[in-house]
Parts: sequence; structure tokens; C-alpha cells
Amino acid sequence: MTNEYQIRVVPEVAAQEDRLKDWLASEYGFDVRTIYGVRILKRSIDARQRQIFVNLKVRVFINEQPHDDEYVRTVYPNVEGKTQVIVVGAGPGGLFAALRLIELGLRPIVLERGKNVHDRKKDLANITKTQKVDPESNYCFGEGGAGAYSDGKLYTRSKKRGNTDKILNVFCQHGASTAILADAHPHIGTDKLPKVIEAMRNTIINCGGEVHFQTKMTQLILEGDKVVGCVADTEYRGPVILATGHSARDVYRYLAEAKVEIEAKGIAVGVRLEHPSQLIDQIQYHNKQGRGKYLPAAEYAMVTQVEGRGVYSFCMCPGGFVIPAATDKQQIVVNGMSPASRGTQWSNSGMVVEVRPEDVEGDGVLKVMAYQEELEKMCWQQGNMQQTAPAQRMADFVNGKLSYDLPKSSYAPGLISSPLHFWMPKMISKRLQEGFKTFGRNAHGFLTNEAVLIAVETRTSSPVRIVRDRETLQHIRIQGLFPCGEGAGYAGGIVSAGVDGERCAEAAAQYLRAE
Repeated sequence: MTNEYQIRVVPEVAAQEDRLKDWLASEYGFDVRTIYGVRILKRSIDARQRQIFVNLKVRVFINEQPHDDEYVRTVYPNVEGKTQVIVVGAGPGGLFAALRLIELGLRPIVLERGKNVHDRKKDLANITKTQKVDPESNYCFGEGGAGAYSDGKLYTRSKKRGNTDKILNVFCQHGASTAILADAHPHIGTDKLPKVIEAMRNTIINCGGEVHFQTKMTQLILEGDKVVGCVADTEYRGPVILATGHSARDVYRYLAEAKVEIEAKGIAVGVRLEHPSQLIDQIQYHNKQGRGKYLPAAEYAMVTQVEGRGVYSFCMCPGGFVIPAATDKQQIVVNGMSPASRGTQWSNSGMVVEVRPEDVEGDGVLKVMAYQEELEKMCWQQGNMQQTAPAQRMADFVNGKLSYDLPKSSYAPGLISSPLHFWMPKMISKRLQEGFKTFGRNAHGFLTNEAVLIAVETRTSSPVRIVRDRETLQHIRIQGLFPCGEGAGYAGGIVSAGVDGERCAEAAAQYLRAE
């Protein structure tokens, strides 16, 4: 017999299976010896009061062994010799598009400008060692895309766009922990995700697809208003799913020059805010001792409005690192990541201000992108023209003071004290200052000089949207071109990009059937 229950228990019970079995037996009148297994289906932490609780949905196996699979497995057939579809980009949008194409009996040809996930890791280490960025292999470009080495957070609000559970199950099928199916804010971890990505690539290849690294698309092949392929190291023929990620500025420039309809899109701009993780644990768990033995590193989510624009936390990384995420020379861009354990002494998040196209001077579809580039170059100049990032203590920033020293930080290339309040655009700095005051009032101890602001966070989303038809997902004018994922302006994270990749694969299959 199996029963399912919604329960609410203290953390030490939720964390230990024997304690959980004892609790269930006592609460529901079972003999604990008859409980052969407990499977956690959903898990979330309620930290609103001093007494922390964990909300669980559990499946209890009474007098029988657990027999159901922990995840739903997808069957991928062999597609050798089948009709091919070109997938440009091996981030989550491209990888999930390729896997879905295989399900549908089509052969994906994946073109990735960067290196495979293993070789890419060496180039990331060189950023700190040499202070130089490889423009084709960095934290944004390469197998796995921007998410591969920047955390693997899988939380999304975009559940109406498609089957988000399917995305999580596919990750589990390729080696991710099944905990991601239960957790309210699922997370694979920077140290675990590369092996999962490699397994996904192997599935594509073993099923008859192709994956080409260091193969950069330079142009589309057009016959009238129809895409019939693209050019990289050679010509590749077939409909094109364009999943290049939010930092492929050369692609945006090419599309604009080729008169492919794109439009400027709003972004968010700000800083990485880094606190000691113990301080965030103390604040969020209402306990001077921090999180204790049975709770994970604490998360937070903060949002307010200042002068008509949103100010909010973004991509919160408990127990994580701040990383250099530039994609070319003369840029400083910062992002955050966490290992699976979330065990470092720091916690960080992006703290950003909403920027709409009308907030940016100039004309043209690339004006928001130009605004990004200008900020990143300004930051590079402030950072001694290396990857050394300009930084300021949090309270000093709010009070308009220079920080004469800086706290120890996870940012490996190093920090340099800089008056961010002085040189950052006022529309950003003034709103951040007011936002931090609000957050400090709402969370006592959050606004502190123990925290440091590291500039500049600009790659929150694509500055461009590639216009596509709502129904067919093809470009609004060009048949056979399927703008996909975060880089096309239709997703905002790993899971939503994966969902959009699957949708684009389905649309490409429908297009081929109609030909």
C-alpha cells in the first residue's frame, strides 16, 4: 500500500529518514516497522517565523518496497539518415531542442562556437591567471551556455509556456540528482552540471545526431524569404533553430545588417552584492547561530519600486562565488554561481534596476546592447583595464562614501575600491541606493558594510528580441528560422530556455511536415 501526505515538520525530522519514519508512524498510527520507504515528492522551507518548518509532500510505502521510478524516462530513437535540422548553440535552449528533435524522429546538427564543457573549464581558469578573456570560450560561450558554469539554478515562474517537469526529468535521466524534482528552488550545482551536459551531448551523438564545437555560425543561407541552412566552417543545410544565448552580440549585429527583423528589449543593470553567508543565514533564519546542521544556506528574494522602475535581486547564489563573465576584451561583467553543496563562506545575488528601451538614448534596434557595452567598458577602465573589478562596501555606496578598504571576497581576479555611486549612471545608482535602504528596513542587518558591491551586472537577459510569429515560432517574415531561448528574447533561465527549445523543435517538425 502507498499513501501520500502533505506534512509540516521541523528541519531535523525532514533531513533524516529514520526520524521522518518515526514521525509519520506516530502521526498516522503506523507501526514504523511496516514503513519500507518514504519518497519526498515536494520540499520547501517556511522561514517566515522564528521556528523554521519544512513543508513536505511524501509518498509512504507500507508493507511493500518502493517500486515506482524516481523520474520519468524519455525514449530517444536512432535518427541516422533522417531529415536534419540545424541547431545553432549548445546552451539549454539548443540542447533541449536537439533532444526533442530526436524524439520527433529528426536529426539535429548542433553547432557551438565555443569548446566542449571539459576544455572550456581550462579557459575559465585562465581568466583569473592571465586577466584575459577568450572571446569564444568563457563563462557565456561554450557547451552548456551561460548556465553551465554559473550555477545550474532551475527555478522558473514560466510554467505556462510548457512542460517544466519534463525538463527536470531529462536532467535526472542524464545524471542530475532527483532532489531537483522535489525542491521548491531546484539547483544542480556548478560542480555537477558539466557532467550532466556531457551526458546530454552523448545522447545526441549516440542517437545519430551531430555536435560540432568551435564552429561559429557566420551567416544564414537564404533563398528569398526562406532559410535553407547556415554557414559556419562549411554549409549546413536544413531549417535553423537559432539558440545563441544572450551574449552573442556578433549575431545581433549580423541580423541587423541582414535586415532580419529584431527589436530592442529591456534588460536589468546593477551589481553583484556579496554578503558573508553566515550573515544571510542569521537574517533569513532569525537565529544568531545561523542555519545549524539541518538547513541549507539561506536564500532571499527582494523587490521594490523606485521612481517607476523595478529594483530587485536576481540569480541569488547562497554559499557561492562571484565570477568574471565578460565575453571579449575591454569588458568587466560579473555573475554568480554556487557548487552543489552551497558551502562557501559567501552568498551573493545580482542587485539590478529595470532598464527599458525608452530609458536609453539613441535610436536603432541595438541601442540597449550598446548601453550594455558602454557600461562594461567603463567598468573595465575603473578596474585598471584588467578583470580586477571595481567594488564598494554596501553602506558606503548608500551613503556616497569611498571605501578605503574592502572585505575578503570570492571574486578570484581581485577587487579594487571604486566610488560606484559616482561613476555609475545616476538612473541606476540612485535607484539602487533607495532600494538598498528599503531592503535594509525589511531585513534587519542586510544593509551593512560587511557586504560588498561588485560591478557590473549587465547580462541579466538579452538586449534584443528576434521577432517571431506567436503560433509557428518562426521568424515573423523568414520561413525556416526559429529564434529560440534566452538569446532570442523568449526565455529567462535554464528551464525556460529548455522549454522554449522543445517548443521550437516541435515547430520545426510541424514546418517540415507542411513542406
